[in-house]
Amino acid sequence: MSSTRKRLEALTANLSLPQAPAQPVDLPKAAPPEEPAPHVAPAGISVETRFPPAVGGTHVPRTGPGQMLAFRGQIQQVEGEMAALREKLRQYEGSLPTRKMDPATIRPSRWANRHETAFKTSEFAGLKADIEHAGGNVQPILVRPLKDEPGQFELVFGHRRHRATLELGIPVLASIWTDDLGDAALFAAMDRENRERADLSPYEQGVMYQRALEEQLFPTQRQLAEGLGVSHTWVRKALMVAQLPSAVVECFRSPLEISFRHAEQINAAMALDRRALLKRVEKLRGQTLSPALVLARLLDAAPGFERSERVEVQVDGQKVGTLVRSKAGEVTITLTPGAAISAPLESLESAISDALRRARSLS
Repeated sequence: MSSTRKRLEALTANLSLPQAPAQPVDLPKAAPPEEPAPHVAPAGISVETRFPPAVGGTHVPRTGPGQMLAFRGQIQQVEGEMAALREKLRQYEGSLPTRKMDPATIRPSRWANRHETAFKTSEFAGLKADIEHAGGNVQPILVRPLKDEPGQFELVFGHRRHRATLELGIPVLASIWTDDLGDAALFAAMDRENRERADLSPYEQGVMYQRALEEQLFPTQRQLAEGLGVSHTWVRKALMVAQLPSAVVECFRSPLEISFRHAEQINAAMALDRRALLKRVEKLRGQTLSPALVLARLLDAAPGFERSERVEVQVDGQKVGTLVRSKAGEVTITLTPGAAISAPLESLESAISDALRRARSLS
């Protein structure tokens, strides 16, 4: 600092203020207040070069070195503020811009895998009610900008949250993917999010994979599995559900009810006698039966596929009864002598509910 001061003092040592003119000099008339006229120095008078004021306020250094030092201090202050801002920005490295958006500006992806009946379930109604109560979705959806349509976006994942806010008429919280995101990367991101949430049905998963293969997003099942980081068996089972004949799918109340096990047994039955199974399909279409009962009716003439299921009813680890589901899907609960009287009612209700859940998982 001292060396800078000395250099500035040496440079300005011979500078002096201009002398006042011997005769008055006519100055130009002042311009209107909104456009003040620039000051014009009289002819023959040298003009002293001055540094601009470094800081505002009432006190401004009057010497060149003082103004330079003040200006240097101001620069140091700005540099300090910039360093603080850079440190704050560093906290958001790798994050995506997230903001409230009009859901009408967001369209479902061409790879959308939600069946329309998924938006008519009690689970979706509960999700919609939660979003309405919270005033919006807490977990953001992910979108990518449409290059050819400014201000418009395509969904990557979050179709149910987007649909709920669209029906409620409220903004949707969305993260915007700013880098390039190709169709294959979008498809993989959508599939990964669905599998992590475990809320996509086997049928929806299979339809998604089938569409990707048909449109040559992935040329083969093997490349599809490798691109998504899943097993070939998982892809094969999902495709088996999606590739069931439409007439078979229509036998169920909703395609979302079809499990991997259902598809495996139906395909095995068709391999034995496809014509007989399709005849039974015609009798089932239009009915509203449980998935277990639909399966039992479809496999009626296929020996080895129907069987009764037996599940123990337990209270505190002790058997108090048996739950039996027949080949036709009927459920019978038999309690041991004295269990209905000695066991607490709440414990019995809980035990029966647990047995029903276990029996359902076998379907």
